[in-house]
Order: sequence, then C-alpha cells, then structure tokens
Amino acid sequence: MLLAAAAHAHAAPPPIAAFFGNSAFNGAMLSPDGRYLAAFIGADDRRDGLAVVELDTLKATMVAQFSDTDIGRAQWVNNERLMFSTVDKASGQRDQRYAPGLYVVDRDGKHFRQLALRRNEFIRSSDDNREKLPWHTYMLDQAGAQDSDYVYVIDAGFSNSGSVESEDLLRLNTRTGKAEPVAHPGTARGWVLDQHGEPRLLQTLDKNQASLRYLDPATKEWRTLLTFDGYTGEGGTFRPLAFDPDGALYVVSSDKRDKSALYRYDLKNNRLPAQHMVELDGFDFRGHLIVSKQRLLGVRVHGDAEGTAWFDPAMKELQAQVDQRLPGTVNLITPPTRPESAWVLVESYSDKQPRRVLVYNTESKRLSDVGRTAPQIKSADMGPRELVYYKARDGMQIPAWLTLPPGGAQKNLPMVVLVHGGPWVRGGSWHWDAEAEFLATRGYAVLEPEFRGSTGYGAQHFKAGWKQWGLAMQDDIADGTRWAVAQGYADANRVCIAGASYGGYATLMGLIKDPELYKCGVEWVGVTDINLMYDGGWFYNSDLSSDWKQYGMPHLIGDQVKDAAQLQATSPLAQAARLKQPLLMAYGGADRRVPLNHGLKFRDAVTQAGNRHVEWVEYSEEGHGWHLPKNRIDFWGRVERFLDKNIGKP
Repeated sequence: MLLAAAAHAHAAPPPIAAFFGNSAFNGAMLSPDGRYLAAFIGADDRRDGLAVVELDTLKATMVAQFSDTDIGRAQWVNNERLMFSTVDKASGQRDQRYAPGLYVVDRDGKHFRQLALRRNEFIRSSDDNREKLPWHTYMLDQAGAQDSDYVYVIDAGFSNSGSVESEDLLRLNTRTGKAEPVAHPGTARGWVLDQHGEPRLLQTLDKNQASLRYLDPATKEWRTLLTFDGYTGEGGTFRPLAFDPDGALYVVSSDKRDKSALYRYDLKNNRLPAQHMVELDGFDFRGHLIVSKQRLLGVRVHGDAEGTAWFDPAMKELQAQVDQRLPGTVNLITPPTRPESAWVLVESYSDKQPRRVLVYNTESKRLSDVGRTAPQIKSADMGPRELVYYKARDGMQIPAWLTLPPGGAQKNLPMVVLVHGGPWVRGGSWHWDAEAEFLATRGYAVLEPEFRGSTGYGAQHFKAGWKQWGLAMQDDIADGTRWAVAQGYADANRVCIAGASYGGYATLMGLIKDPELYKCGVEWVGVTDINLMYDGGWFYNSDLSSDWKQYGMPHLIGDQVKDAAQLQATSPLAQAARLKQPLLMAYGGADRRVPLNHGLKFRDAVTQAGNRHVEWVEYSEEGHGWHLPKNRIDFWGRVERFLDKNIGKP
C-alpha cells in the first residue's frame, strides 16, 4: 500500500470503535496531470495532514500538518499547488473557536501561505493579518480551471442566527493573496463555473423568490433563465449541473415527468430539449460529469448505488479491466482532467466493504492500494444490504433499505426501524453504512424506510410528504414495519424504532401513535414539537433562518396559525403522557439546529407522566450529532445495551 492505515486485530463482532472511530485515511485526489496523488492522512497520535505521492517513484511527502487542528478539505490549484482548509476533529461544537481558514502549499511542501484568517482578528492590526482574507472565506466546491495560480472562493455573509445569507465570489491569486470581488446582480446564493473555470451561472434569492442568471459571454450581461420558489422549488423546471468542454450546459430536470433526468440545455433559445441524456430507473438523476482531455467521457450516477455511465468506448474497456481485477465491488474510476501519465484513481466499495481507494496504471496494469476508511472492518463480518419496496396503506410504493445480520438465521429477527433525518433528503444507498451494519452485527435486522417526503424518488413521492409530519409520513414507517413482520424478517414482539433529528421526531410519534408496533425507542437530537422549531424561547437559539420559518416551513411542515390544530395533534411534547415504552434520549448541549430544550421539555413531560423507563444522556460539547469519536462510541454502546435489554434476547 502507498499510504497504509494501521491494521488492528478484532474479535467478532467488531468493536464499536471499528464503526465509529475516526479513520486514519480520509480520501485522495489526483493532480490535473495525474502524476501526483494528494491524500488526507492521520494517526492516533497526530492530526490529519495532507500528503503528496509522486506516483511513478512512490515518493511520499507530508506537505502540510498542524499540531492543533486537522486538514479537512483540499483542491489542486494547478499541477504544482494545493489549497486547503481545516477542521478540528478533537473539539465538539461548543468548543469550536475557529473557522476553517484557507491555506496554500506547493506539492513539495514549499511556499506555504495562509490566505484567510481562522477567526475575527481585526483587533490585531499587524501587517500580516491585514493581508489575509476574513474568516468567512471558504473554498468553492468546484475545482475551476486548475491551470494558473488563480482560484475562486466564497465570501459568505451570515445572519444573526448563523445561517448563510449570501455567497459572494472572489477571484483570488494564491501566490500573492490578493482578491477581487466578482460583480453580480442580486443576493448570491450559488455559483456554477464554466468550462474555462470562470463564473457563468448565478443563483440569487430575494425573500422566497430564487432566480437563475446566466452571464452571456457575447454580451457580458446577466440574463435570467429561470425564476422559482427558493424553498419549495415550485416553478423550477431545472437545476444546473455543469458545463462540458464545448460550453454546453447540462441540467437536471423533472419537467413533464415525475423523476428527473439529465439534459443538455439549449442556452440560445432558453429551453429544454425534447430528449434527455441520462435517466435512472426508479430514481431522480443524481451525479456529475466526468471530463478529461477536454472531452466529456461519461457521467457518474447515483441510483440505488453509485456507478458510471461511460460514453467513451476506451473508458468502458478500462472499466471492464478494473472490474475484473476487483470483483464483487462497485469500482468508480476517475481519470485526471489533463493527463500526462497513465494513472487513474479507483474507489471501490460494496454494502459490506467500506470505501477503499486505489490507483491503477493503464499501461503497466499495476493496481496499488492507497488507503481505506474503517480499516478494521472485514467484509466477511458484515451483513447484506438491499433495496426493497412495500405498499403504504394508500397504495403508494415506498422504497426502504433492509440490512440483515451476517450469516445465520435471516428470519424472525429482532428489528430496528431506523428513520432518517432531514426529512427532505434521500436517506440511504447501497453502500457500507456504519449505523446499519453495527446494528446488524449485533443480531438485528435494520429497516430504513424512504417515507414520502424523502427526495430522490420523484416529485410525487417528495410532495406527498408536505405537511405530513406525524400523519402519512408516520404511517409509511408503520406500514414498513408491518411489512417486515409479514415477510418474516422481524419478530413482531421485538421491534424498536430509532432515529436522529426528524428521525427522532418520528421515533417519538411512532411510540405514541403505534404503541402496539414498537417495544422501545431510541432518539437523538430529535424534534419534540414543531412550534418549538418556530420559537424555542429567548435562551435556546436556533440556526434556522427567519426566511425558512416564513417561507419554507409553513408550506412544507405546517403553518402555525392555519395548521395550529394539526401541529398540536402531531406534537410529541403535547402527547408525552401517552408514551409508555422504554426510551433512550440523547442531545447535544450546543445544538443550534434542534436546541437542547426540545429534549429537556420532553424528558420532563414523559417522566412526570409516570414513565420510569426513560434513559437520558447529554453530550454538553456536542451540536447536532456526535462529532467526537468518544461520544459516538459511548452513545452506540448505550444503544447496544438498551436494545439488548428490551428486544435482544427472546
């Protein structure tokens, strides 16, 4: 292996830390010419650093590493230079004192420079600090041209609640540190760079009205392509994806169809073509373009799993070569953008294998390991995961992810119904999932419903969940539970419901609404009352923006005035006295998405109503989820003991 993570022996089942500890390897990326590989490497006693390997000689150099923080994100500026930011993996949300900052360094470790501050240091008026950009400068999630020392970065504007209100663009020279703002109309909320790495598309937002604007290269003027509701998406016939090497704009659209597909947009006439380029059976299109040598070679897609639709015959042949060398896994090939070598990057995974990164030489056919996440996990110890479908009571087809224990009996099992958060997200995929596999290795079947309101399964599926918290969305979860019992996967007397954030809300409502189904519940950082999301009081502040509360929540979740009766009827807090089953609750003391008072109020209400089976844990330094490995390991240890006690052994 080029960058080997330490191997640790483990007993069966694997220890909790194997699932929820920090990985020493955290990904890699080829330089534009494909001669070098940059990788994020750490160790138990050292912070994550940035290493560069010269692939032809296998010479490795640690080019950047800090003693007080970790390197989090990075991009190749060009073949000689890298830009990166930081993340502190050793501090919880409460103790975070710094922004990510922005740095650059050459691939040999020379010419290191800090470009943006990590905190507001305006009081310290040194010449050195005056040359740096402010702390709210962030990397753009697009690589750009990668052929000069210039990049584009985001200058973010924040509201008093901490939500992002604007995303202005700066053109930055990574050698001198000088930056110039990019002129644009409206309040910027998103950008797309063109094939030359220049800003070409801008999304603006005024209250709830979003507009997509195009900077016409012929006139040098911005023109509006599309106007839509920025919170519900209504009126939006497409969203931009990327420009190809010829300057054509590719967009994702569900116009006149339920599930979105990939189109090549007609910029001259401002319209979608009649025929799509790529569609995914049963899923909305999700993916990105793969460009190399100024040619569009294919599209990375994400249906039930990630994969690739190659247009280029040579890449199809290369895919077959790699798949033959790595059977039984999905193998994602990424060529360099301007190759001057024979190396390509390969990411390999399955439902039982965490992601593994390799490099492959197309000339010598040499395949070399770079590193893998969760290195203690062995595929033979993991259970199978598959996408299943069941019908809800109104006939709607609901997808769900079913993970079963490894080997042994696969019927009449104790089961955990694991509800995803969001809720307006896609919950699962066919890959190795730490939470589901941890529970499966402990002997539990795991069902993860993609209830209505989940995205990725078509417009009808998404919109059917509007204003259905605690109603049809909840019924979908209950119907999935009954389906699993009817199919023989689950023992009806040993089912527990669990989830975080919205999943925590659904856990509480499930215990209250369907007490005969669920023998216990585990909820962490869960919403306990929708009205508390609107107004949590003067002491507990939320990071939900005022615009989201005014324009988004009333349409998607419920209006405080018009839907007051419904919000009361679907409030776990208002019905806490009905919850009689054992319950494990966990919250972060520094959570600003679902502040601590959600948990405190519900805990007090349910215990005062006489439920003596409530376990409570507060991780005072954590925010909306567990950032620190010690807390993840502690929490899932509690979950394991709680489940074993309540539904584990018959």
